[in-house]
Amino acid sequence: MVDADQTFVIVGGGLAGAKAAETLRAEGFHGRVILIGDERDHPYERPPLSKGYLTGAKDRDSAFVHDPAWYAAHDIELHLGQPVTAVDREEHTVRLGDNTVIRYDKLLLATGSEPRRLDVPGTGLAGVHHLRRLAHADRLRQVLAGLGRDNGHLVIAGAGWIGLEVAAAARGYGAEVTVVESDPTPLHRVLGPELGQIFADLHTGHGVRFHFGARLTEIVGQDGMVLAVRTDDGEEHPAHAVLAAIGAAPRTALAENSGLALVDRADGGGIAVDESLRTSDPDIYAAGDVAAAHHPLLHTRLRVEHWANALNGGPAAARAMLGRTVSYDRVPYFFTDQYDLGMEYSGWAPPGSYDQVVVRGDTGKREFIAFWLKRGRVLAGMNVNVWDVTDPIQRLIRSRAAVDPDALADPSVPLESLAE
Repeated sequence: MVDADQTFVIVGGGLAGAKAAETLRAEGFHGRVILIGDERDHPYERPPLSKGYLTGAKDRDSAFVHDPAWYAAHDIELHLGQPVTAVDREEHTVRLGDNTVIRYDKLLLATGSEPRRLDVPGTGLAGVHHLRRLAHADRLRQVLAGLGRDNGHLVIAGAGWIGLEVAAAARGYGAEVTVVESDPTPLHRVLGPELGQIFADLHTGHGVRFHFGARLTEIVGQDGMVLAVRTDDGEEHPAHAVLAAIGAAPRTALAENSGLALVDRADGGGIAVDESLRTSDPDIYAAGDVAAAHHPLLHTRLRVEHWANALNGGPAAARAMLGRTVSYDRVPYFFTDQYDLGMEYSGWAPPGSYDQVVVRGDTGKREFIAFWLKRGRVLAGMNVNVWDVTDPIQRLIRSRAAVDPDALADPSVPLESLAE
C-alpha cells in the first residue's frame, strides 16, 4: 500500500466531489480522502433542485449522491458546513473557516458556481430568490406552493434552462408566472430563434406570460415584501416573488488567491485545466462547473455547467490524481423536463459556430431531433420526446465526418447508419 500515507483533499460538496471520492476508493486508493463542503448537507446533485424535488414529485433525499452512511463505510472523512478560506501551495495545505489546517498531497477543486445577482433596487426584499443550493430549493418549493394556493405571481428574470424549469414547476403549483427576458425568445443564445420559439410556445400554452426584449430595472416592495417589478421599457408587472435566473459564475476565488491560472470571464471564466483536468499547479486539479478544460475532441477550452460534466469530470480528475493517463473528451450533454416535454442535448454549437440547422421529425408535435451543422459536420443534436438516440448523435459528433443533410432529416434513415 504505497499510497497509504498520502492524503487527497477534495474541496466541494457537490456531485463532482462526491464522485471523485467514490472513484478514488473504487480505483484502490488506500490513503486519506477528505471531502470538504461549505454546506451542512451531504453531497447532492443539482438537477432535482429545479426538477423533481422542486415540483414535489420527489422527496429531498432523492438529491443526495450517497446515503450519509456511505462515507464512513468507505472511510471518506467529511468536513461539512466548513468553507475553505485559503490554499497554501508551497506548504500543500488548505485552511478552513475555523482555522483548521489540513495538509494534502493532491488537491481537487470542485467548488462549482454561484448564481449571478440582479443589480437593481429591491434585491434585498424577502421575496427575491435564487436557485443554486438545496436550501434555496427548500425555500422556493414552499414559496411556489404558497403562490399556487393564493393565486400569487412569480416573476422570473431570465429565460434560460433554470428559469424555464422553475416556470414549469410554478405553473404545476398553480402560480401565475411572468418571465422577463432581454432576448427575443427563450434560450435564444443556446438554441437560436426557431427552436427557442418552440419553448416559448410550450410555456405560453401552459399559461406563462413572456415579456421579451426587456430587463428588470427595479423590484418594488413595501414592508420588506415584493409587490411588483419594473422593466426598462416602462412596464410594471405584479409580483409576490421574484426569481433571479440570469446565469451562474464559477467560484474561482480560492484558485485566484492561490495564484492558479484562470480563464478570462469574457472567454467563459473558470480555472484553466489541461485535458487531464490538472491546473497550472501539478498537484492541484479542478472538475465540474469551475473547470475550464482543454477539450481534445472539440479543440477548444470549454467550461460546462451541467450535471453530466460533474458526473464524469469528478471521476476523471480522481484517476488523474492517481497518476492514470486521462484525456477528458466527453461530449457535453444535458437534459431538461418541462411539462410533457423531455429533451436531451449533446454537443457544443455556440452562436456563430454553425451554418445550418436540420430537423428530423415533427416540431409541431414536439417530437423531433434538431442538428446543428457546420459544412455538413454535426456539432450538436437535441432530441425532444424522442428517446434512445443519444449514442448515435454523439457518434455523429465524434466522427467529425460530413453528413448528407437530407439523410439526416429523413426519419426512415437510421441514425446509426449515418454515424458509421
